[in-house]
Amino acid sequence: MKHPVVIIGGGIVGLATALSLVRQRITNVCVLEAESRLAAHQTGHNSGVIHSGLYYRPGSMKARYCVEGREALYRFCAEQGVAHERCGKIVVAVSKDQLPALAMLEERSVANGLDGVRRLSLEEMREREPHVAGVAGLLVPQTGIVDFVGVAEAYARLIREAGGVIRTAAPVRAIRADRNGFVLQAGDEEQQASHIINCAGLDSDRIAQMAGLNPDVRIIPFRGQYVKLKPAAESLVRHLIYPVPDPQFPFLGVHFTRMVHGGVEAGPNAVLTFRRHWYQSGDKSRRDFRILGYPGFWRMAGRYARMGCAEMWRARSLSAFVHALQALVPDVRVSDVEPHGSGVRAQAVGRDGRLVDDFRILEGSRQIHVLNAPSPAATASLSIGNHVAQVAMARLGLRAS
Repeated sequence: MKHPVVIIGGGIVGLATALSLVRQRITNVCVLEAESRLAAHQTGHNSGVIHSGLYYRPGSMKARYCVEGREALYRFCAEQGVAHERCGKIVVAVSKDQLPALAMLEERSVANGLDGVRRLSLEEMREREPHVAGVAGLLVPQTGIVDFVGVAEAYARLIREAGGVIRTAAPVRAIRADRNGFVLQAGDEEQQASHIINCAGLDSDRIAQMAGLNPDVRIIPFRGQYVKLKPAAESLVRHLIYPVPDPQFPFLGVHFTRMVHGGVEAGPNAVLTFRRHWYQSGDKSRRDFRILGYPGFWRMAGRYARMGCAEMWRARSLSAFVHALQALVPDVRVSDVEPHGSGVRAQAVGRDGRLVDDFRILEGSRQIHVLNAPSPAATASLSIGNHVAQVAMARLGLRAS
């Protein structure tokens, strides 16, 4: 069967794009997922936070789509019965040196349209989080927690109800263009499509190359490890506690998150890895090492060498990991935590070695490729999906049935 559009990737962005298309009466949309289940990678391995939009450069796609998508996601979860909570968070300045950065975040909150963000003294922070340390903080009431796998499953259910098709265990191994569109080798079967939309996350650059494009970025994976507070220590954290992020590094730093189904996790770190699917020690692929031939890899490695070494040390030393957490909550001890899984972030890197800071979408003939959609993409998924669907309708010539 030929589909008007095939979406490659059954993570939350691919599913949100499919949902937007079927809601615009583009019927018979097909989603291809390489794994045996949906939301198997970034969607199912993140911290489960609904981001506020506080951190992102005003006017950027991240800022706009996070703010729009956040409220759309809250409404969706309420309507569909997906577990979530608008609990708020505190961003903590642990020293006076961080106060200018905290003030900049407060300014960005206004520029990005966040209401109710306010400065807290240490005493005010401790009214909300009695064990927190620092000199000042920002209370961000828009932040929440959610079951993102549950969100993805709800998207999938609505797609199927509207006539869409979702195939799991269907890795795309080859794409061939013909005069009517594309023929995709998906698992052991061929799939015909008039148009393709690539939302493959960790493999998005490879899919673009299969489709005949030469993306100006490559995906370099960063592994993030989490720990979980043991039940006796969970009272140390009531909601969410975040550090002031380093403006030179695109990751937020280790933080505490109360999870929507119970418990408190902390992390993640951000360790450069050659393995795109490195969730367990045995996960590896020889082709992941091909990134060593990409000039941007070596330029990036040189630029962030010092930070990278610190992250690698924290990954190897639980005491070093906990030491970073103690800057926020001094009472946490190594004996209070236990390992709690990991995730891999798909980070696009340019040939100049710079980490792409915003969402990146590439268009070609009858094709769209979402090449950079790290955090806050899960929060912004409905907005990103709507944007990609609108581009597909306008520029790919899709027509409602």
